[in-house]
Amino acid sequence: MTLAGRRGDRLLSAEVNAMAVLKTRKHDERAEIEFELDYLASLTTQQRFDMMLRKSREIAALRKRHGRRRTTQIIKRT
Repeated sequence: MTLAGRRGDRLLSAEVNAMAVLKTRKHDERAEIEFELDYLASLTTQQRFDMMLRKSREIAALRKRHGRRRTTQIIKRT
């Protein structure tokens, strides 16, 4: 089941499981940012933390896979 609505020249469609897709006729950065903020505002605090931790693990796995296990460091030179 898909819910759809129009706002300006963009089409918002969302499935029942809250997966939303932004479709625009042309590139509109402001609409993309507004869409992302609306999505993030709809999440609970727990969902935000889960997303953050999942992305952190994904980045760590990518760094490990590409041979850069440690993050860059700033070393004070004297």
